[in-house]
Parts: sequence; structure tokens; C-alpha cells
Amino acid sequence: MKNLVISGSVSHFNNYLRLINELKLEYNVIDYPKQIDTNNFNELYPEIHKNFYKNITSANCFLLFNEDKKGITGYVGAAGFAELSFAIIQNLNYNKNIDVFIYKMPDVNVMCYDEIKRWLELGWIKLWENK
Repeated sequence: MKNLVISGSVSHFNNYLRLINELKLEYNVIDYPKQIDTNNFNELYPEIHKNFYKNITSANCFLLFNEDKKGITGYVGAAGFAELSFAIIQNLNYNKNIDVFIYKMPDVNVMCYDEIKRWLELGWIKLWENK
């Protein structure tokens, strides 16, 4: 069973729970975006953020779950793009063998569309539907 880290916007929290349930026979989901108590956000965030990246390094599968957001198809925010980049760098610079996926092709208006398109062409990432 592959260890999977799911990345994306915490606003899709309920979708993560549904996805984790669907994948539980095929993947061991070791991390995904979680809601953080707003009263302690600044105290909790650094450790949660650090652990999320540590979990990417120990995963053998990474999925950027880029659901539509703000009226944009396949929205990718700055944090999701950073995490996607980090997973790719694990493979390129540290000889990891992480299967890196993006849930859907982003709209051409997404800030990192050109990079994602190039990374798909290079085979560094794959669309989830083609896994």
C-alpha cells in the first residue's frame, strides 16, 4: 500500500474526507490539509507546516487536489504550488521515487499553468485520472 500525502486548500476539507474514504483500500493517507483552531493558529501552524513537508519526504505518492475555487477551474494557490514543487524536487535532487499527481488540469489563468503544463510534458507529474 502506498503512503499518500494530499495537498490543496483547506477549504475543501470535506472533499478530503470523502477522497480518503474512497482511497483507503489503495492508499495509506499520511497527511492532508486540516483545519487549524483559529484561536491558536499562529502557535500551531509552524509545527503543522513543518510536519506536512516531512510527510511529503516520507510519502511515495503525492496528490495536489486542486478542485475549483474562486470560480477558477483547477485552482492552484501559492502553498499548493510550493508543496507540488517540493515533491518534484524530492525526485529530481534527492532520488526519491514519489508518484506526483495533480487532480485536474488548471485553467490557463492559474498563475502556475505554464509550469504545470511543462511538468506534465516532462513526465514529472501526472494527471490523477491517468494514474
